[in-house]
Amino acid sequence: MADDGGHDGSGSADRSEQSSEARRSNRVTTYAAWVIRWRWPIILLALMAAVLAASGARFLSFSTDYRVFFSEQNPQLQAFEELQNIYTKDDALLFVVKPAEGKVFTPSTLKALRELTEAAWRIPYAMRVDSLTNFQHSFAEGDDLTVRDLVPDGLALTPENLAQIQDVALNEPLLINRMVSPDATTAAVAATLTMPQKSPREAPEAMAYVRDLVAKFQRAHPDLHVAVTGLVALNNAFSEASVNDLSTLVPLMYGVLLLTLLILLRSVSGVVTTVAVIGLSAGTAMGLAGWLGIKLTPPSAVAPTIILTLAVADSVHLLVTLFGAMRGGMTKRDAIVESLRVNFHPVFLTSLTTMIGFLSLNFSDAPPFRDLGNITSMGVIAAWFYSVLFLPALMAVLPLRVKPRANGSAHAMERLAEFVIARRRPLMWGMTGLVVALAVWIPRIELNDQFVNYFEPDIQFRVDTDFAMENLSGIYQLNFSIDAGQPGGISEPDYLARLGAFTEWLRAQPGVVHVQSLTDTMRRLNKNMHGDDPSFYRLPEERDLAAQYLLLFEMSLPYGLDLNNQINVDKSASRVIATLENITTREARRLNSRLEAWLAENMPTARDAKPTGPFVMFSYIAERNINAMLGGTALALVLISFSLILALRHLKLGLLSLVPNMVPAVMAFGVWAITVGELGLPASVVAATSLGIIVDDTVHFLSKYLRARREKQLDAEGAVRYAFSTVGTALWTTSVVLIAGFAMLTLSSFELNRSLGLLTAITIFAALVADFLLLPPLLIALDKEKKIAPQSSIQPLAGQ
Repeated sequence: MADDGGHDGSGSADRSEQSSEARRSNRVTTYAAWVIRWRWPIILLALMAAVLAASGARFLSFSTDYRVFFSEQNPQLQAFEELQNIYTKDDALLFVVKPAEGKVFTPSTLKALRELTEAAWRIPYAMRVDSLTNFQHSFAEGDDLTVRDLVPDGLALTPENLAQIQDVALNEPLLINRMVSPDATTAAVAATLTMPQKSPREAPEAMAYVRDLVAKFQRAHPDLHVAVTGLVALNNAFSEASVNDLSTLVPLMYGVLLLTLLILLRSVSGVVTTVAVIGLSAGTAMGLAGWLGIKLTPPSAVAPTIILTLAVADSVHLLVTLFGAMRGGMTKRDAIVESLRVNFHPVFLTSLTTMIGFLSLNFSDAPPFRDLGNITSMGVIAAWFYSVLFLPALMAVLPLRVKPRANGSAHAMERLAEFVIARRRPLMWGMTGLVVALAVWIPRIELNDQFVNYFEPDIQFRVDTDFAMENLSGIYQLNFSIDAGQPGGISEPDYLARLGAFTEWLRAQPGVVHVQSLTDTMRRLNKNMHGDDPSFYRLPEERDLAAQYLLLFEMSLPYGLDLNNQINVDKSASRVIATLENITTREARRLNSRLEAWLAENMPTARDAKPTGPFVMFSYIAERNINAMLGGTALALVLISFSLILALRHLKLGLLSLVPNMVPAVMAFGVWAITVGELGLPASVVAATSLGIIVDDTVHFLSKYLRARREKQLDAEGAVRYAFSTVGTALWTTSVVLIAGFAMLTLSSFELNRSLGLLTAITIFAALVADFLLLPPLLIALDKEKKIAPQSSIQPLAGQ
C-alpha cells in the first residue's frame, strides 16, 4: 500500500495508524449513539448543572479601586503604598469651578467657593478639604505671625480686599496652577478622602453624595460650571464601566449572534440550540466566578461577551457538518452521529488550545486580566461540555428540517481551493513578503497607558477630567518622599537648599505645571518673620530658625489643615508632588529617569527616592505586563504546539501549524502600528489570548487534511481540496462570528476592552487569510514528495 504521508515509516505503521483512527472513530460513534439514546436525562442533567453553577452569580461584585490593576508584587504599587503609609493614605476629589463669564475673584464666586468648600467636608470619608478660600495665608502683624483663611467667613469683599486676595493667590506657588488658573477664570476645591477599603460600595457611596452635592450647588449657582475629577471619581468610573459593559454588550452580543446565525445556518432549531449552548456556557462561567469570589473589573466584565463568541465556534462546526450530512441524504440520527465522529476530537483540541491561551493570562502582572483568563477558560470548558453533550441531545429532540439549497458556499470553497493550488508559489512568497513588511512596523508602536484615556470622551469622568486639564491643571501626579537622613532633618539649611533646587529644577521640566513643596512654605514663613520684607523671601539659613518657624506655623493651623500630608511624623522627610500636563506614559517614563538621575547626583540622602503615584504605576503597567507575558505566551505556544503534535500524531504537520498560528499576531500588530501607532495594556495579552483562538481554524483544516491523507489516501493537493470543501464553509462562518463578537467590544466604554476587541478581531481575520492562503501552499510544498494518485472527484460532504 502506498504511504499516505502521515508518517515516514513502513506500510505496517500506516495500517496501525489507520487502525488507531478506526478505533477512535468507533469510540466516538458509540458515544454519539449513547447521547441520542439518553437524550432526555442528558438535557435535564445539563440544565441542572448549569443552574447550580450559575446560581453563584449572586456573589459577584464589582471592584471600585484602581489598585486592582496592580499585583501585590508590583514595585510601583509597593512604593506608592509605602509613601501613603508615611504620610496620609488618601484618595482625592477635585471640584473644578468656572464662571460662565469673568474671573473667580468676585464676591458671588468667592462666596460660592466657600460654600462648596464647607459642603465638601460632609462628603463620606472626607478628612481634609483645601480650596482658594480656606488656604492658610500667613502674614506679619507687628511681631506676630498671623495665619488665617485667605477668604475668611464674614470678610467684606470690597474691591480692595478682592484685589488683595487676587494678588496673594496669583503669586502663591502653592495655589497657582493648582487651586486657581493663571488667568483667574477657574478655581478648585480639593477634598481628600480616606476610605477604609472594606466595602466595594465606598467609592459609589461617596460619588453619589458628590453628584447630589454638585446638582444642588449648580441649581443655586447656575452661572458656575462644576466638573469633578480625581482618584475617587476614577475608581467609580471603573465600576460604572464594568456595569455598563455587562448591561449593554451582552444583550447586544446576543442580538448580533442571533442575526448572524440565522443568516449563516438558516435553521431555527440550529439557532435555538446554539443560543442555548452559549447562554449556558456564559452563565456557568460567571456563576463559577461568583462561587470563587472573583470581583469584576472592566477587563473581566467582558468575559461573557468573549465566551458567547467562542462558544459559537464549537456549535457551528457541529451543526454545519450535521446539516451537510442531512443534505447528503443521511437521517437526522445518522447525521448527528457523523457530526460528532468528524468533529469531536477537533472541537476538543480547539477548546483545549483556547483554554491554554487564556490560562496563560495568569502570568499577567494585572490581576483583572488573570480574572479574564480564568473566567473565559471556565466558559470555554463549559462550552465544550455543552457542545458535545447537550447540543446533540437537544438536536435529537428538536424537529429539524433541512431545506435543499444550491451549494454556493461549497462551490466557492472548491473554486478557492483550485485558485490556491494553481497559484501556491506566488501566494506562499507573497504572504511571506506581506508578513515581513508588516513585522517591520511593529517596533514603531508606542506604549501609552494614560488612565484618563481609558474612557470614552463622552463618559462623565473623561468629560470632567478633560475640562479640568483644559481650564486649570492636570490630574497626573508624581509623588516623592525626600528623605533628610535624620529626625528633624527637614529643618537643616543644606536639606532645604537642595530641596529648593530640586523643586525649581522640577518646575522647569517640560510637562510639569505645578509643584507642591515644603520650600515654598518655608520661604513665605521666613518673609513673614522678617516683617513681610520681600527681600527675605528665601529659605532660612539656620536650622533652629527653620524649626521654630515650622512649629509656630503648625500650631496656628486649624484642625484638618495640618502638614501631615507633607511632613512625616519625626520630620525626617517631606513630600513633593508634581502635577503634570496630559503627557504620554512614554514621556512620563523619560521624566522619571531624569528625576531619579538628578536626585542620585544632587541629594545624597534621597538618592534612592523614586517618583510614585497612580500615574507612575500606569506608566509602567504595559511594559511590566509585556515582560511578564513573554513567559506566559512562550509556555502557551509550547503547550499548544505539543497538543497539536500529540493530537495530530504528526510531528512535521504539528510543527508546520506554528506558522499560521504565529503569523496572524504579527500581521495584526503590523496593521495596528500603521493605522493607530500606540497601544497600552492590551498589547501585553492579545498575543497569548488570540493564539489559543486562531489555532481553531488551523486544527480543523489540518484534521480534515489528515483525514483525507489517511482515510482516503489522497495526495497533498487532493487533501487540500478535500479540506476546503468539507471545512472551508465552517471556517469562514466561525471566523465571521468570532470577528463580529470581538468587534462588539469596540462598543465598550472602556478603552482597554475596545483595543483588545479590535486587535483580536484583526488577528482572527489575519488567521483566516493565513489558513486559506498560506497554510495550503505550505502543506503541498512539504508533502509533495509523497504523492498518491488523486481520486477523480471530491464530494463537499463533511465527514466523507
